[in-house]
Amino acid sequence: MKGLVIRNTGSWYTVQADDGRLYECKVKGNFRLKGIRSTSPVAVGDVVSIIPQPMPNGQPPSQSPNAPTVNGQWSMVNVQCPTALIEDIEDHIIAANVDMAALIVTIAHPETSTTFIDRFLASAEAYRVPVLIVFNKTDLYDEAEQKQLEEIVALYRGIGYSCLTCSAEERTGIEELRKELQGRTTLLSGNSGVGKSTLLNLLVPDADAKTAEISAVHDSGMHTTTFSQMFFLPEGGALIDTPGIKGFGTFDMEREEVSHYFREIFRTSDGCRFGNCTHTHEPGCAVLQAVAEGSIAESRYMSYLSMLDDKDEGKYRAAF
Repeated sequence: MKGLVIRNTGSWYTVQADDGRLYECKVKGNFRLKGIRSTSPVAVGDVVSIIPQPMPNGQPPSQSPNAPTVNGQWSMVNVQCPTALIEDIEDHIIAANVDMAALIVTIAHPETSTTFIDRFLASAEAYRVPVLIVFNKTDLYDEAEQKQLEEIVALYRGIGYSCLTCSAEERTGIEELRKELQGRTTLLSGNSGVGKSTLLNLLVPDADAKTAEISAVHDSGMHTTTFSQMFFLPEGGALIDTPGIKGFGTFDMEREEVSHYFREIFRTSDGCRFGNCTHTHEPGCAVLQAVAEGSIAESRYMSYLSMLDDKDEGKYRAAF
């Protein structure tokens, strides 16, 4: 029997099967997915096959309130080849078969760094997943922060990324966000504290996602989502909610490929004197000239350099 993985707690998976019921499953001991190096090869969004199987290690989680659930005695034996994957810095697959990623960010309370945004965008480019950047908490920004918001939105729109501003607290921009999400399976991601759970509760009224106050000491968020789960949108489509992430790795890139995932750097590199230019020191580098002239943002270039530095941490695959 086939089904869709809609919840992953780390040890148990909830699968919505073709018969409409929810099955609490475990991964069969000899489960393998060819070509996937992840320590957790099954993710929310995967289409899997399940079979009856005795479960010796206790009982699964309590029944889902949203649909009749068949508890235990089921195992996943294989997964269909995903069309798109998103993996985190620890090589865990956090979502599969997504049409888009919605990256929730904040200018302040807490601040989302442009380095984090850029690394997310580069990884999404590598996985060929379109990104919508959602700037939340606009109701909290003072005049200086509002100006900074306008500058950052202009930066990413100028590169070619879709951007949307909203306030979950004041309900502004929510309808525009609904239209962007309709009919798509979207990964909902971002640092802790940016308002993902609040937005999720607005978009899916029965999601009942937990929210938490921002730490007054560190102006940072606290994790409220502890596992990945899919929620179906009333207008059609679905959101995959994930725990707050620390970042994305570059283990599936060659060092020479990193510049390909920074759109403006890749475009500008056509003018470099050398075809294998790393855009760090070479004479006749069009990218370095563009950074000096301001046509490539310094923040983006610094993010590019930080990803090149990952080579020292062994996060790149070996070149062939």
